Amino acid sequence: MSSPVPDTRVDAPTAASTAGPAARGASTPGRRRIPRGLRWAAGLVVPLLLLALWQVTTALGVFTPVQLPPPADVLAAGVELLRRGQLGTHVWISTQRVLLGFLLGAVVGLAAGALVGLSRLSSLLFAPTIGAFRAVPSLAWVPLLLLWIGIGENSKVLLIAIGAFFPVYTTVALALRHVDPHLVEAGRAFGYGGVRLLLTVQLPAILPAVVSGLRLALAQAWLFLVAAELLASSMGLGFLLIDSQNNGRTDRLLLAIVLLAILGKVTDAVLGLAQRAAERTWA
Repeated sequence: MSSPVPDTRVDAPTAASTAGPAARGASTPGRRRIPRGLRWAAGLVVPLLLLALWQVTTALGVFTPVQLPPPADVLAAGVELLRRGQLGTHVWISTQRVLLGFLLGAVVGLAAGALVGLSRLSSLLFAPTIGAFRAVPSLAWVPLLLLWIGIGENSKVLLIAIGAFFPVYTTVALALRHVDPHLVEAGRAFGYGGVRLLLTVQLPAILPAVVSGLRLALAQAWLFLVAAELLASSMGLGFLLIDSQNNGRTDRLLLAIVLLAILGKVTDAVLGLAQRAAERTWA
């Protein structure tokens, strides 16, 4: 009489099934979870100290009001622009440009990173050239985009997309080269291949690297915004920054810097929420 054959069936491979406890969202043993309210409070300590230092420095006359106006003057400049209806327009136009450029650069960077990371031939052909273009400063693209595309919105969005492309491309291409080959073979054993294998097995396996690349790309998009708004802009925070410098309005210049910092942090926090949602989906 033959002995029963053990059931060797396994479920389709996912990144979460092979990840460790930390990747599945479990807390590390011996490490306490800090309450969210306490994390927010801790994050405000340094900005409040900087604000206090700023106020004390201006009150003691270390800098002239032209060099460093007090926080109240910067706030008053923001209220003035808000009353005129200009501040909201500056913020909206810059945010729209950044988000469009970020989405375009991230999509192209993800596709190029997947191509180079998964194909040795593509890596040999394209990786050196893309790596060389990555070293080109943002301002070097400005005259070319003016000649090729003109001074409209397309050139500004494209310049921001160039800035967002490289972090996504670099992190995705590098991470895909280090995906566990046993995980890939298991996916192929279940009939996955091509784009389906990439979306079902490989990308979930490198989710932390993808999110890191996206966060770097978003920060880079905000950095490229100022260069993009050099292209004959009449609105936007980059324009406000440059126009304030030309007119000697240090209060508005500092206002633009503070708003860029706040918007960069807010958009990064939104991306962090999307990261946690994706981790729960693939957990």
